[in-house]
Amino acid sequence: MGKKKLKTKRVAAKKFKVTKTGKVMFGHQFASHLKSGKSRRRKRRQKEPGQLTGAFSRKIKRMLGA
Repeated sequence: MGKKKLKTKRVAAKKFKVTKTGKVMFGHQFASHLKSGKSRRRKRRQKEPGQLTGAFSRKIKRMLGA
């Protein structure tokens, strides 16, 4: 009997994307509202996607089945 296929963890699929080259990207938190108290630099940097590295990246890839 073969290995069972793992289901994708839906919560991880909503928060992370794996690029063609295998990088794990995510959107920044605290960027949707209450922006007046945040600096222009902070808001600008929150627009750009972040990149996961190291062991946590491998863990997320396993959750996504990638």
